[in-house]
Amino acid sequence: MKLERSSGILIHISALPSKYGIGDFGRDAYRFVDLLKNTKQKIWQILPLNLPTSGLSPYNSLSAFAGNHMLISIDKLIEDGFLKKRIEVPDFNEHFVEVDRVKDYKEKILDIAFNTFLKNGKFYKSFDNFIKENSYWLDEFSVYFVLRKRFKNSSWVLWDDRFKRKEQRAIKKFKKENKREILREKFVQWIFFSQYMKLKNYANKNGIKIIGDVPIYVSYDSCDVWANKENFLLDKNFVPKVIAGVPPDYFSKKGQLWGNPIYDWKKMRKDDFSWWKKRIGFAFKLFDYVRIDHFIGFVHYWEIKHGRKDARIGRWRKGPGYEFFDSLKRSFRKLPIIAEDLGIVTEKVKRLRDHYGFPGMKILQFFELNREYLPCNFETTNCIVYTGTHDNDTIVGWFRKAHPSTRKKILTYIGKTKEEINWAFIRLAHSSIASFSIIPIQDIMGLPSSARFNNPAKGEGRNWRWRFTWKMVKKRDFDRFRILTEIYERD
Repeated sequence: MKLERSSGILIHISALPSKYGIGDFGRDAYRFVDLLKNTKQKIWQILPLNLPTSGLSPYNSLSAFAGNHMLISIDKLIEDGFLKKRIEVPDFNEHFVEVDRVKDYKEKILDIAFNTFLKNGKFYKSFDNFIKENSYWLDEFSVYFVLRKRFKNSSWVLWDDRFKRKEQRAIKKFKKENKREILREKFVQWIFFSQYMKLKNYANKNGIKIIGDVPIYVSYDSCDVWANKENFLLDKNFVPKVIAGVPPDYFSKKGQLWGNPIYDWKKMRKDDFSWWKKRIGFAFKLFDYVRIDHFIGFVHYWEIKHGRKDARIGRWRKGPGYEFFDSLKRSFRKLPIIAEDLGIVTEKVKRLRDHYGFPGMKILQFFELNREYLPCNFETTNCIVYTGTHDNDTIVGWFRKAHPSTRKKILTYIGKTKEEINWAFIRLAHSSIASFSIIPIQDIMGLPSSARFNNPAKGEGRNWRWRFTWKMVKKRDFDRFRILTEIYERD
């Protein structure tokens, strides 16, 4: 995969402006594509689109396939005839997603849209095609989601034993008795992916490619584990034997205890990684490039005994490595994969990444942790440079909090400059040899730590809830960004 020298902006869908309390696939998303085009950007990096188990983090989702219905555009539902032109809209916070309020509101709106759908047959052909094309995940997810609602949104391990064990007789009866509710969930997913693909097509027609994200692990509380228990290291009671995380790192002295169940890679080898191929193939349809989160887990992963309170005590285990990616190569003509190779990047990780030509990532904020992240040490153009990712503080916030010695090193490296620190870092990224330079929108705006999108070391809190408004988009900032894009030939 050869990357064309270009640049782009990192911003998740949920952080876009919208009067409906959360960013969505509506008119503001199209306006953002226009902003990308006008500033001569060629990339829009978003985060996973998956439906969260709670809160807004798509890295802890109910399905590796199903989309987050909170991102569905109400305006588009009106345009498509599912809703009346005038609907009541609560006074939502425009800077911060009020998760529960937004979720309750959109659930009610989607109920109305579904009732309209049932009365209007003109939508059925497209809907039927969607069901057929996505039956390999949609059928089980729709049943799972309705069951979850039936058991008061509790994890599947707390359901009645016959449903927890997915007994076919019980499932068959449940499907028969809940046809309407199951159809409703299929309708919601159809709307979600129809709206998303129209937005993606608009971006592509305007020269913008989408980088999406596939988390390496899935949530224990998910349809994926419930429907495919044999693919995970669970005991006879379906409790994880071991869970995923990382040892102490930049974000936490106690490590990160993610809690995801770990794959039974031996079992997955026996059917040539069929579940993973379905997942990756689905992602290839949605995105122009797929960033695989925690790529190092395919070489080695940190395994923690279930029940531990933190991730300090664990052990490294060997991942599926070359065997896995060779299997993908046999199934797909191209592998437009980006390796999120952050963390403990050993020579084995580098060899696996480079063997398949996957571009890795360079985070300028991490230069003290890894000297390879300094632009002068980039060894190849086949990489993507960021000022920071969605997990980092903003450049302005990070610099303010940095130790004086770190700030001195930064200013010594950059040299004397009258530029604000965020612009000095954007220039550093854009001027590097990296094929892609991707900048979080907060850094273009020069925002402080209050605009940080996610902090992995902390719980939900304000994570994933920040949003920007069009009032925050200053013409001079984006003109400046366009000029840097032109100067360093990323246009």
